[in-house]
Amino acid sequence: MDIRELKRLENKRKMNKGYMWALFCAVLWALWYIPGTIIWAIPPFDTMWVAIDATHGASMATIIVAVLITAFNALTVIIALLVWNGVLGKFGEMKRTLTELHPCSKWFFLASIFGGPIAILGSFIAIGFIGASFAAVAALLYPIVGSVLAWKWYGEQISRRAAFGIVVIMIGGITIFVGGAIADIAAGGVSWIGYLGGLMCACGWGIEGAIAGKGLDIAEPDVGITIRFIGENVIWWIIIIPIVALAGFPVVEYAFAALNPLSILVLGFAGITFGYCYVSWYKSFPLIGVGRGQGIANLYGLCAVIFLYLFFAQVPPWTVLLGGALCVLGSFVMISEETGDVESIRGD
Repeated sequence: MDIRELKRLENKRKMNKGYMWALFCAVLWALWYIPGTIIWAIPPFDTMWVAIDATHGASMATIIVAVLITAFNALTVIIALLVWNGVLGKFGEMKRTLTELHPCSKWFFLASIFGGPIAILGSFIAIGFIGASFAAVAALLYPIVGSVLAWKWYGEQISRRAAFGIVVIMIGGITIFVGGAIADIAAGGVSWIGYLGGLMCACGWGIEGAIAGKGLDIAEPDVGITIRFIGENVIWWIIIIPIVALAGFPVVEYAFAALNPLSILVLGFAGITFGYCYVSWYKSFPLIGVGRGQGIANLYGLCAVIFLYLFFAQVPPWTVLLGGALCVLGSFVMISEETGDVESIRGD
């Protein structure tokens, strides 16, 4: 066996491992929609919605509750990630990355802005206004944003097959958004804020993936994702929550009320599933690239629809099912790429 053949086999092994991590991400991400749906119906978030609805209306109540839920989601995720890094003995590497690799920390803090107050908040807004099935499937557009940015920014290669998969995903996304809007107009009203939340998911996670791909050039994935969520917690608990409280909304009062056993149990489930989904997501990027990692992780849409049907008997409308099927088909087109023939995921 010559050197070229050994290199080809090593590259294939590396990419198979990357696809495995991306698949773990898809399953864990889909499970996250179960606590993400339950949390709206338990104390104190249900009574918080009723209280704000009485003074500021239903739309504002949904947005403010989504803000508090997203902040708690970030808090439970960072607890799960600190436990993960403690078990792996990576606190020393985390300190070195924060103190010595400033450009790297900058990339992950930027990723926390697009991933937290844009993508994750958008997902909870979409769940609150339209439903978990729509939120899960609407975000399937994000690999388009991530793949194009990674290609334009640092020359990540996109094969013809991967590009075709992206086009199929795009058609699926248009079916979800346009089909849903037409059905809502026919019913007499459109939840524009919910659709805006869906777009926030797709754009936020796509941009975050491209930025994270840059940071992971010089940082270890377990450490990188932890720094990213430290940044998100700073944004929520030191900047946004105090601003919302100063605006007159009772977020601090309900934040303390959320420290009850049932809320902690549900939020803990959300933190574990979402935290380790992110670990798997970030681990896949250096191995198979941002475009492929996001494409395979897109299978979470199919898994989420199955889980939501099994746990809540939620059957999405046909436009969501058709659009979601096209997005999953596009992901399979990307998976079917001949990985052994891909010499490098970067153009340099």
